[in-house]
Amino acid sequence: VGPTGGIALVERDREIEEAIGLILGTAPGERPMRPEFGCGIHEYVFAPGDGATAGRIAQEVRTSLERWEPRIEVTDVVIAFDAIEEGTLYIDVHYTVRATNDLRNLVFPFYTIPSSEGSSESSSGSAREAGVR
Repeated sequence: VGPTGGIALVERDREIEEAIGLILGTAPGERPMRPEFGCGIHEYVFAPGDGATAGRIAQEVRTSLERWEPRIEVTDVVIAFDAIEEGTLYIDVHYTVRATNDLRNLVFPFYTIPSSEGSSESSSGSAREAGVR
């Protein structure tokens, strides 16, 4: 409900952010009427937290957004593993809104099941980055 009591519409930028979240949060096959919709990042829930997995996730995100969100052009996807909270990674999507040529970014948290062995990569700070540029 809007300030005048009518139906509130989502602003363009917020609408795009919600669409990106919907695409990344939906696993292919989850929607019966559109089984190919979504992003395959959910296949990596049990994958090791390493650079190779980060590269595959980044590519999956880029491919899915290019296919399902025509209002944006993806310029970069960076994956940052949280060094404090094992099993948490952040997908930082940098994109340009085609209609306005505005540069934007959106960070999408993704949670994995940490392996009992932990990651073999060393980390410094609160997050370490690995991505496909």
